Amino acid sequence: MRALIPISFQSRLGLVLIAGFIAFGLTISNTDGKTAALWVVGGLFGFILQRSRLCFASAFRDLFLFGSGHNMKGIIAGLAISSLGFAAVMYWILPNTSTPSLPSEANIFPAGISVLIGGTLFGLGMVLAGGCVSGTLYRVAEGYVASWITLIGILIGLSALTLTWNWWWDIVISNEPTIWLPNLADGKFGYTGGLALTLLLLTVVFIAITFIESKTGIFTPTISKKQQPNLTFASRIKGSIDLVFRNGWPITIGGVALGGLSVFAYTIHMPLGVTGELMRISHTVMDVIGINIPHLNGLSDLPGCTGLNEGPRLWAGLLTHTFAITVGLFFGALIGALLSGEWRLRIPKKHITARMSQSLVGGIFMGYAAGLAIGCTIGAFFSAIPSLSVSGWIFGFSLAVGAYLGTKIIRRIG
Repeated sequence: MRALIPISFQSRLGLVLIAGFIAFGLTISNTDGKTAALWVVGGLFGFILQRSRLCFASAFRDLFLFGSGHNMKGIIAGLAISSLGFAAVMYWILPNTSTPSLPSEANIFPAGISVLIGGTLFGLGMVLAGGCVSGTLYRVAEGYVASWITLIGILIGLSALTLTWNWWWDIVISNEPTIWLPNLADGKFGYTGGLALTLLLLTVVFIAITFIESKTGIFTPTISKKQQPNLTFASRIKGSIDLVFRNGWPITIGGVALGGLSVFAYTIHMPLGVTGELMRISHTVMDVIGINIPHLNGLSDLPGCTGLNEGPRLWAGLLTHTFAITVGLFFGALIGALLSGEWRLRIPKKHITARMSQSLVGGIFMGYAAGLAIGCTIGAFFSAIPSLSVSGWIFGFSLAVGAYLGTKIIRRIG
């Protein structure tokens, strides 16, 4: 049974961290079972991202830089799974789509110029920074110093958005329509029509990506494995454990797992999202340094993770739902990095000042854009499209535009 005993320090530390993660979750459950459940969701969220290397920035960047749609196809698979699940959950919440009401907590946002601008800025920022918001968080857990700088930039961007939010709301966002696919044609489109159109569009995007790959000659090689000899019982068990905790996951498995987890999160309370907790932290910092935070018009009436955070600052209510998901993500990714032996302090070896500056600027763009679009690639894209919201498609399109511009910039600066 020696083969089952972790021998590396990182693996043992990872097991200790799992025990602490579970103990903290049990402590939370004594007072708030829903927050405890979301703490587990957050941990699984980070673990899935870390094990599969699923990152929206690399999905868009690789498509434009190398003509590779491998990562994007994994995301499409996750969107398809979560769209099916979200439709079922929303039908349970709101069976009648002919009313002006919307399913509670679904990420259905205003669809207009604010989303276009937000998505474009976010796409540009995530390519410059080398990761989206969720990607930044799991890379922070892996020891990437540049990602820490990106995270600081995100908080700065969210703070800047806070100070300008009322202008955006009063002049732009409050006048934009909220378009929910099942509500089209006075609700006659229904869940069947909305889901069918969403799956059709995802299929079209999948075919378009495959066409791009065929033009560039990109393919995913099949790596044959040597036939393994007869293994002992302990070795077979260890091999099964390694598939989950040590070996990298195929990106499609990561996308499907993330889609299923998002559905599970919605059945508990809300779709996945990480921007809200970061906005709350940015408000805390603003309070500490004496920057006055204005009343944010309309924000508390909007769904999504950002819209939940007008109210208590960090010290007034620590164990919120957004805290559980976002901080849980960090620890889930840290556990994954430790158990796989992948944690290490990663400092850029060349052009450190330029790389850190690029990370900071990219983070500022992403923070401002995530606040403007009421979510990042998780909340405004990966959770909005399955919510059958037109805003999710607008954000996805503008993400592609911004990422394309970002690849042009990084080609020039080397």
